Amino acid sequence: LGDVYKRQTLYFVISQLSAIDSMYEYSLAAFLSDVFSYSITKSEPSFEIATRLQNIVNALTYNLYCYVCMGIFEKHKLMLSFQIAMRLLTSEGRMVPEELEFFLRGCVLAAKDYPVNQLSWLTERQWYDTCKLAQTAEVFVDILASVKDNTEEWHKWWSLDRPEDPKSEIPAGYGDKMTSFQRLCLLRCFRPDRVYIAVAQFISGCDMMGEKFTIPPILKYKDVYDKSSSMSPIVCIVSPGANPTDEIVRLAEKEVGLSKLRSISLGQGQGEEAMRMVELGSIRGHWVLLQNCHLLISWMRELDKVVEKRDQNPPHQEFRLWLTTEPSLDFPMGILQRSLKVVNEPPNGLKMNMKNTLSKVTEESLDLCPHPAFRPLVYTLAFFHAVVQERRKYGKVGWNVVYDFNETDFTISMRLMDTYLEKADRCGDPLPWETLRYLVGEAMYGGRVTDNVDRRTVTAYLEEYFGDFLFDTFQPFHFFCNDEVDYALPIGSTDLTKKVTLANMVQNVENMPLENQPDVFGLHPNAETGYLKNAAELMWTNLIELMPRSAAEGAGGDTRESVLQKLTEEILAQIPPPFDRKQVMKAEKEKARQAKYENLQPVQVVLLQEIERWNNLVTTIVLTLKNLQKALVGIIGMSSDLDDLASSLNNGQLPAPWRRLAPSTRKNLGRWLAHFERRHAQYTAWIKSGEPKVMWLSGLMIPESYISALVQTTCRKYVWPLDRSTIFTSVTKFTSESEVTDRPKDGAYVQGLYLEGARWDRKKMCLTAQEKKVLINEMPIVQIVPTESTKLKLVGTFRTPVYVTQDRRNAAGVGLVFEADLASEHHPSHWILESVALCLNSDD
Repeated sequence: LGDVYKRQTLYFVISQLSAIDSMYEYSLAAFLSDVFSYSITKSEPSFEIATRLQNIVNALTYNLYCYVCMGIFEKHKLMLSFQIAMRLLTSEGRMVPEELEFFLRGCVLAAKDYPVNQLSWLTERQWYDTCKLAQTAEVFVDILASVKDNTEEWHKWWSLDRPEDPKSEIPAGYGDKMTSFQRLCLLRCFRPDRVYIAVAQFISGCDMMGEKFTIPPILKYKDVYDKSSSMSPIVCIVSPGANPTDEIVRLAEKEVGLSKLRSISLGQGQGEEAMRMVELGSIRGHWVLLQNCHLLISWMRELDKVVEKRDQNPPHQEFRLWLTTEPSLDFPMGILQRSLKVVNEPPNGLKMNMKNTLSKVTEESLDLCPHPAFRPLVYTLAFFHAVVQERRKYGKVGWNVVYDFNETDFTISMRLMDTYLEKADRCGDPLPWETLRYLVGEAMYGGRVTDNVDRRTVTAYLEEYFGDFLFDTFQPFHFFCNDEVDYALPIGSTDLTKKVTLANMVQNVENMPLENQPDVFGLHPNAETGYLKNAAELMWTNLIELMPRSAAEGAGGDTRESVLQKLTEEILAQIPPPFDRKQVMKAEKEKARQAKYENLQPVQVVLLQEIERWNNLVTTIVLTLKNLQKALVGIIGMSSDLDDLASSLNNGQLPAPWRRLAPSTRKNLGRWLAHFERRHAQYTAWIKSGEPKVMWLSGLMIPESYISALVQTTCRKYVWPLDRSTIFTSVTKFTSESEVTDRPKDGAYVQGLYLEGARWDRKKMCLTAQEKKVLINEMPIVQIVPTESTKLKLVGTFRTPVYVTQDRRNAAGVGLVFEADLASEHHPSHWILESVALCLNSDD
């Protein structure tokens, strides 16, 4: 029975999932009834006790995986499998805690005795991780020397498309010496973008798991119904682009008949009617569907009380309570713990998305419009609809803000095309492309778009997809084509005398590959690399959240407290004292007086503002660290804030109190401290020697204020109206500050800009395509030049947004600093669809 008992500990895998998402709540009662008891009942019988127990163990593990997969988002499913594997291997004593610690956290804080990174193809973060790995696992003790002596071999392995492939030979014979988990640790150092794929391979190869744990079960609502009961609600968690209502209605029609389905969309004042439906339905055995529960959270607490009392007054056996909701932090925990959870996500992949869209179209709806171009245009609209949805996969490179493009947008846009094409056919007019592009791109789909950069992406797609070129017989139109795939209109679309049937459209979609590359959307293939890298980062973050505190002990048996004590001392030793702001102000006023100015100049005011914010940050860091030290030795109590601080430090993350007072960043603690030291060096030089010849924009708390100060200074100099002034940028040939002899006549030189989505060609001095696997490139020094708006006439440039971090801009509009002008030989739509942008901070 030992193995069965060990599998019961898997409950703690699901009980902690709410730390990742508040909707992932599971109770012990639900685990025992829906997973444990179900596994004992459904597992294969056997007369041999040992075989019977093994069957129960295997069924329990897989049923747990399937049960939880049904109620979590796709991005968390591989993490769940890995967490189960870690639990099982740890319970068997087959996982080395120090190696697991390293895989999840990497190098938290670089030691001063780490050798200097001499490799241009490894980032500082990757190098420090490699140094830490050499200290973590004995098999890697000589890896630094091996990389130095066999640089060419290691670079060749690093350059492989699939270095995680077991057939890929690792230099210096490491492939034969290491375990499968140690291979994951090595990939973390050299190719973090391949870790996500490698984890799936690790799970497939694990004798306690297998490949089936990497293939989530397909969601079928009939299975959901079979697992449900009248006592537990069914909570359908929806995401943008997915709505389970139609599926539930179809299931109700098949199982109980539509006469027994009661549905209501919740909103202000609908609570009383919804409660009446629930009470009546529980007596008469109805299915009750409550939609948009997140809009009436206050009433959901009343429903929670009703659900809680069901044990005393059981409802009709056929009663089912279906709830649809978006994720909400305030959703009642009681309902979540008692419920069967189902996550609804839009179809994955261009092919599945288009199949889903065209399934809503009928021949009758296509026959409504007499214009021969209507049918090809419906197919084009379906392709556009799939593209704007699938682009979400690539995170911030896809869209700055996640938009809920859904079936309604497609349906209404199709009706609008019907109306305008019918009018054009009746009047004999040419196709109203400008009108269609505006209605679809600005009104329907564009009506959801809140970010200007995202809006121009939508517009660029429609400029590429909507035009007379669709029906050009001499140069056939392709959405995208290369040597392997060809995304085009159905055969016969260019011959407007023939009718393209719905069956032709569906067959054309069936011929598409199941998986698609990012270049189909106009993105660079590196977008896939970025997606996999972000997926691995998210997985590490989530796994750290689920790690038990006992597993957070340091290598060598050090307690968590002793590790934190040492860490706080090391950080405090790197924190300089605050600047004397009064002394700085006095010195700046003297400089202004010597320059014959009555008041401080705009750039000087920026310095004083920056110093004030810097001092607040330094004071907070020192205060919080000293309070944590006192709490660790018991002088003061460990508050929740100090406990969060300790967890962040232990996990190598930037603590929230510091993050609030520092420039936005995605760096880990170690790299952030290096950034912090460089900021201090710039402020010190600025105070001592005046405004830097080249300003490191990344080191400023609010870089926008510095750019505004440059414009104000130039306006005062030339007596320009401030509201009619702007800036443009010019990329110089300077690659380092040492090459610059003096500040420019107007404006400023700035450094620290990183280009994402493209590369800067230093010979042609213009934008060019990225190199493979290189996601960002540091720009040469850029000159910001203030000018009058009326005099600015730029040709052959691409207006490039400049963001603080690779998180770009959020829904509230925070993150955009300014727009730069970069020379380009391509049409702007090429770079718009590749999502080219500049950022002030790299992740490393």
